[in-house]
Amino acid sequence: MKNRILYFFFIGFLSLLTSCGTSKSKHHKPDLTAYNTTKPIVEKVSDSVFFSGKNSLLKNKQGVWELYVEGDPLEIGLTTGALTDSLLKKQQRIFFSKITDFVPSKFQQKILRQFLKWFNRKLYLNVPNEYQTEIYGVSQYTSNEFDNIAPQYQRSLYLHAAHDIGHALQDLALVGCSSFASWNEKSEDGNLILARNFDFYVNDAFAENKIVAFIKPNSGNPFMMVTWPGMIGAVSGMNLEGLTVTINASKSKIPLSAKTPISILTREILQHAKNLDEAVAIAKNRKVFVSESIMVGSANDNKAILIEVSPNKMDVYNVPNTDQLICSNHFQGEAFAADKRNLEQIANSHSEYRFERMQELLSENPKVNPEIASEILRNKEGLKNIDLGFGSEKALNQLMAHHGIIFKPKEKLVWVSANPYQLGEFVCYDLNTVFGERKNELKSFQKENLNIAKDSFLESTAYQNYKKFKVEDSKLDSILETKENVSSEFLEHYQTLNPNYWVVYYKAGLYFYQKKEFFQAKLNFEKALQHEITTVPEKENIEKYLKKVKRKLK
Repeated sequence: MKNRILYFFFIGFLSLLTSCGTSKSKHHKPDLTAYNTTKPIVEKVSDSVFFSGKNSLLKNKQGVWELYVEGDPLEIGLTTGALTDSLLKKQQRIFFSKITDFVPSKFQQKILRQFLKWFNRKLYLNVPNEYQTEIYGVSQYTSNEFDNIAPQYQRSLYLHAAHDIGHALQDLALVGCSSFASWNEKSEDGNLILARNFDFYVNDAFAENKIVAFIKPNSGNPFMMVTWPGMIGAVSGMNLEGLTVTINASKSKIPLSAKTPISILTREILQHAKNLDEAVAIAKNRKVFVSESIMVGSANDNKAILIEVSPNKMDVYNVPNTDQLICSNHFQGEAFAADKRNLEQIANSHSEYRFERMQELLSENPKVNPEIASEILRNKEGLKNIDLGFGSEKALNQLMAHHGIIFKPKEKLVWVSANPYQLGEFVCYDLNTVFGERKNELKSFQKENLNIAKDSFLESTAYQNYKKFKVEDSKLDSILETKENVSSEFLEHYQTLNPNYWVVYYKAGLYFYQKKEFFQAKLNFEKALQHEITTVPEKENIEKYLKKVKRKLK
């Protein structure tokens, strides 16, 4: 996979040599003439409470940052940047250190930088000026230590395409989101309820400074979204009209240039649409560069739909003859019914498996309420409740989610999970209260009496073992890469930490295969195949290794 990505970077680098379109994008800045560029003054109350006029940032007792900002695009950007200043610098270090781990070679990093300039050469043409302006405002507070990658504004703009680029280049290696919606007969009170896990994973540190942002723009709807420092796009959010957006990646071909990032499109829908028709109209006006399902829920329509977009076409999927909508990582509409990539995604990935698991759990819970929704999001078992081990991508709860979120649009209520993953307390917010009469009280916006308790799994030995497993799994990856020796006791202990997860036997098999201990390799590959393998290609890969070792043993 890494070789494929680096090959693409190299192609981008060669293309850069003949490209005449990068100069404009490198020097482009949004039109700021209508705005006041004065930077706001932030007052610090404590290490976890900051304010600037009506705007504020505080960390609640669950460890989630709550941001409130209002104004025009530049005011929102500058104030967000000023309030989140230290978090913003830390987040970029985390992100770029991950890139360095992934691409350690200085030469390859140089190729990557050139590729980004070439690939993003048309990005500024596909992002509305109001969002460019907001990004520009935030970028003024980013660190200069990464200026070798790109200047502050361009770098911040590029990062808004990072989800899309990573999704396209890695074939969803970091993305496996699951979402569902219920209304009328399928909802406890008949009102629409939606829930989703956002399984975009960089590393644990990336999700530490999770932000619930409440934005009151001069133009459009006040809204909330779950985000991270530096990100103004929307991956999960709801506006004061009770319109919600969430995104689920689907199978994409490798694009040749960036267009509108999905999170910018969904931000536009969140800010400027009040019903499903308006959401669809906005989506039709934007060109995207990856394939994505956008689940849109609407209090005004009391239902949810999927807007399925790709670089070449768009479809609107209205679920037929039921009051429930389920979405994983493949398309369901007629426009993509014969699409080769989508059919491969259904056949070979874990998307269909999670889709069927949601169907199974929802059939067991015919009347969904917020507590039931949280239990479904936290579910770690496979079909028919089989034990997948912990961290399997076939599970709805893959123990990697940036956040879980639950919406009740008519009531303007939203629940956001505290760390870790979606296991912490689901903190409830009422948008009517947040955007109502402000009393300038620097305290959490949460409605504590409506919070959903943290998952009891957090207190279990199994969870403690899973945390140890992640550490040992990373060690084993390094051992496999460097071909070092390790004791059999290490491998046995590693496997006891997560005994029902196929990966622990597969990696042990790889280790023994490298050491030419083919009998032990055979035993471990056979054990791996006795468990639920994540994808068809991964299962076929283990079967190939097993054939090889059997031949070696003859």
